[in-house]
Amino acid sequence: MDHLVFAVPDLEEGVREVERLFGVETAPGGRHHGFGTRNRLIGFGPDTYMEIVSVDPEQPRPAGTRWFGLDDLAAPRLVTWCAKHPDLDALIARGRAAGIDLGEASGGGRERPDGTRLQWTVTDPWADRAGGVIPFFIDWGDTDHPGTRLPALCAFLGVRLEHPDPSTVATWLAALGLDVSVGEGVSPRVIATLETPNGIIELS
Repeated sequence: MDHLVFAVPDLEEGVREVERLFGVETAPGGRHHGFGTRNRLIGFGPDTYMEIVSVDPEQPRPAGTRWFGLDDLAAPRLVTWCAKHPDLDALIARGRAAGIDLGEASGGGRERPDGTRLQWTVTDPWADRAGGVIPFFIDWGDTDHPGTRLPALCAFLGVRLEHPDPSTVATWLAALGLDVSVGEGVSPRVIATLETPNGIIELS
């Protein structure tokens, strides 16, 4: 697991609620210029974190839809997760052979508050991926992972998934090399188990 994506309609309000729930203070993230979004972060260790992401009111509306369903988001939700992989093109091909389309890989980046820039290559965050229970994938290349600069205030203990068609999702997860539990649910759902200063929390 690389990071969790917790989407909120309003960043300030969402951050206050997460900080109250976890018993921690979030760290500055940055703006995704051209995508109309911004985030704050919580570190889980040197290479794992959670981003709290929302619409950025100071950016113009992008030409297309914002990622993670933010244009239609009504309430805070763990919308998806991201996994690391060093060869995204090979992984995309393997997924398509198994029947799951991760989209094409493309480059991205954002500036940290100190002005340094993060760069990455990522599979398409807009791809459906079984309603977000299949992660998108990232390769940080030569860029330092964001987790290296974040205090490890919480610990990631695991993730489990729910989906109306769990057997198909399980097949796709196996094809992508992911050993994750998936059960039947009325709608796609990602549930992360976290150890926080306020105790063990299940976030969905």
